[in-house]
Amino acid sequence: MNAPPDSALRRMALRLAQLRDGLAVFTRDVGHGLLDVSHNTLALLGLTVVAALIFMGGTEDMRNRVESLALGWLQDRLEQRAEQDGNLLSALAEPQASKRATALEPERLTREQAAVAAWLSKRYRVAMEPVSRLVHESWSLGSRSKLEPTVILAVVAMESSFNPFAQSPMGAQGLMQVMTRVHDDKYQAFGGAHAAFDPVTNLRVGVQVLRDCVSRNGGLEEGLRCYVGVTHPGGDDNGYTQKVLAEHRALQQVAQGKSMPHNLVHPVGTNAAAAATKVALVQDGR
Repeated sequence: MNAPPDSALRRMALRLAQLRDGLAVFTRDVGHGLLDVSHNTLALLGLTVVAALIFMGGTEDMRNRVESLALGWLQDRLEQRAEQDGNLLSALAEPQASKRATALEPERLTREQAAVAAWLSKRYRVAMEPVSRLVHESWSLGSRSKLEPTVILAVVAMESSFNPFAQSPMGAQGLMQVMTRVHDDKYQAFGGAHAAFDPVTNLRVGVQVLRDCVSRNGGLEEGLRCYVGVTHPGGDDNGYTQKVLAEHRALQQVAQGKSMPHNLVHPVGTNAAAAATKVALVQDGR
């Protein structure tokens, strides 16, 4: 029998070498996969056994700590896997995040509240859902504080134009520009001074401050001067009080179904109230 030519032997040797290398790679990959699976499985099994032992004989505090540790470990594993897959949103997902949002569906408002929310949304270029939440809250606060809700919203409009993160050079913060360092005690019931940047909390604290000003000074106009920082009756507030009252009257008109321009400019001066009423009547067609 004739021996195979050299070229055939070389091809056979090359194929055997390729097969050997392929088997080596396959074996290595399988080994690493089994090691990874066994490592994770053993770690999870060990964690489960330890947790079970502590749950059976440990204190409630210890059980809570172990539960928190286990959930944290599992969350970390999920985040690592999501990051490896390149899905950043999966790694950072927070299913409860929407509960932090200040928002309310406009359909849940009354007719007058919905009209006010729609007007404010267009006038101050803010989204309808968050402004609906603030309008709804203002109506609730109004009934509790004996302040008209349109006055509350007018103060918000003048103070921050519905920017919940606004801050003045003097340190007034949030929707109603409350001096946080002065009224920090009022934020303790809401978890501390950082709650000044939660729109609803700032609204509630601001209404309390405004209500105190009105009570101490015997009326809304003097209360507004107090709120803006005027320390003596009849003091100059640079037209602040009349601007708030003019916005308040415009909002009243809107709540009653009257048409008011979104770019309305309020006249300020000694006859501001009468002028604002005249503007409202003109817009109403009378």
